[in-house]
Amino acid sequence: MLATGEVKCIDEEIPFDVPNGWKWCRLSALTTRFSTGPFGTMLHKEDYTDNGVAVINPTNIINHKISINNIKQISLAKAKELQGYAVCKGDIILARRGDLRKSAIITDFEDSCIAGTGSFIFHLLGIVNSFFILFYISPYVQDYLITDSIGTTMNNLNQKLLSRLLIPIPPRAEQVRIVSLVDELFSLVNTYDMMKNKLDFLNSSLHENIKKSILQEAIQGKLVPQIAEEGTAKELLELIKTEKQKLVKEGKLKKSALNDSVIFKGDDNKYYEQIGKKCLDITDEIPFVIPETWQWVRIRDVFQLNPKNEAEDEKLVAFIPMEKISASYKSDFTFDTTKWGTIKKGFTHFANGDVAFAKITPCFQNRKSAIFHDLPNG
Repeated sequence: MLATGEVKCIDEEIPFDVPNGWKWCRLSALTTRFSTGPFGTMLHKEDYTDNGVAVINPTNIINHKISINNIKQISLAKAKELQGYAVCKGDIILARRGDLRKSAIITDFEDSCIAGTGSFIFHLLGIVNSFFILFYISPYVQDYLITDSIGTTMNNLNQKLLSRLLIPIPPRAEQVRIVSLVDELFSLVNTYDMMKNKLDFLNSSLHENIKKSILQEAIQGKLVPQIAEEGTAKELLELIKTEKQKLVKEGKLKKSALNDSVIFKGDDNKYYEQIGKKCLDITDEIPFVIPETWQWVRIRDVFQLNPKNEAEDEKLVAFIPMEKISASYKSDFTFDTTKWGTIKKGFTHFANGDVAFAKITPCFQNRKSAIFHDLPNG
């Protein structure tokens, strides 16, 4: 029923059915004040001050609340000049350009602040619950407003479009119950959202963390039980020493390779390293406790570092730049095939069974490492 008494069919405007006892009405019928923020010609950069009255712009509306972060202020004199654009507790403020989903209810804290240029402000009649209207406006109706808004590069609402917005109105007591239940459900949604974020983080890090934990248990002797019948690390080191002596005799190792250090735990529970006649306290270097059958050694005493190979120049061999090694534990690798003569100088030599890892930045951080196998000609 129009003000003129004319009856107009608006069936196509009604977006959904409402329960018995509810009524449809225009937003303008529920408001006692409906206006925009001040025009751009009324508020300039030079009007802003370090102290004074806050100006609420759409950028200050976050998650349907007013954020004081980066809020601008104007002088008391300028605020008095713009008093007609002051907001009151219970007013709804809505962005009229850009992101039209930005809306909030003015609280005691923002009472008497000035609405910014890009805003709509409307004050509802006391019989209508502001939060119910805000829930309706966001986000369902705001999608509709964006569709009908003006502008191509930036959405713009006009006052006529907003004032004609259809609002479904339930009885006041039901409005209160709806708002209470929505708050309760939103709280559960927020809790779920936080828990999901935590779960997503755990899931994303679980794979690597479990691998790290397994490897840590393994290298500390905690992953499998110790079996006395399997011997000790000391016995294994004796076998390694015998093998090295054999390689020295064959001219495949330098005699200096036999100058092994011996690391042992003293009666004072400190760790010492014996190198020839020197005995040094290295307790601070020992990172963790190992089983009694294990033994700490220097890597140089049990491995050949960057060994040298001998082969015919025409023999096909693998060439593996570091980018061909994947970044993960026991990573995969690929290789190019080339002649030995073209790469035997200026590059690190390796063979089947050798362990390789990056020696330049980021080194161990990216876990680029591999055990080489199935190489052409070994």
